[in-house]
Amino acid sequence: MVAIIKGTQSDFVITHLLKISRKLRMKVNEITLDMAGSMKRIAQRCFPNSARVIDRFHVQKLAIEAFQEIRIRHRWDAVEMENKVMEGLDEEQILSTEIFENGDSRKQLLARSRYLLYKSREKWTFSQKQRAAILFAQYPDLEKAYQLTDGLRKIYNQNIPKSLAMTKLAHWFKEVEEADFKSFSTLRKTIMNHYRGYFKLFSSKKHQCSC
Repeated sequence: MVAIIKGTQSDFVITHLLKISRKLRMKVNEITLDMAGSMKRIAQRCFPNSARVIDRFHVQKLAIEAFQEIRIRHRWDAVEMENKVMEGLDEEQILSTEIFENGDSRKQLLARSRYLLYKSREKWTFSQKQRAAILFAQYPDLEKAYQLTDGLRKIYNQNIPKSLAMTKLAHWFKEVEEADFKSFSTLRKTIMNHYRGYFKLFSSKKHQCSC
């Protein structure tokens, strides 16, 4: 049996979960949860026999946030560049006023790319493919960050044995290290710290019950 735990008030949740018979709680052999300390406490107290699995969507959410942080930094740079032009300064004026072939200014390109970067390439529309091509040509680091995010997503989406998934994850860790993005390095450390302790990263996909 697999349990899914959600919530933030651990004492309240524990009190109610302990109303379930111990015999039934001891049958739970796997729990899907996020990386919050309160969830760890609930699992340890109420389901001591269970393995704990990090919710894939929390891991992928962190990866997307790490990626978007890089995009947002570039966008603020573009906004500042535009401000300098409006103040009558000439610094990089050509870059700040140029319009790309899809009609976007540099600031618009970075702002309008937000949602397409949540998707895998095969789900992009024609206009999104065009915008992404321009974006990645202008910002190669964003393309690399996108590849890291998409690579992690594909590890979770593939129907492969856990051992192979963990091998792929190890290769992903190496790619993150080589890319040297601060936000992704933090994500890598977060995943490794949880995995080294007591968490697994991939669910056995058995029958699940929501608690």
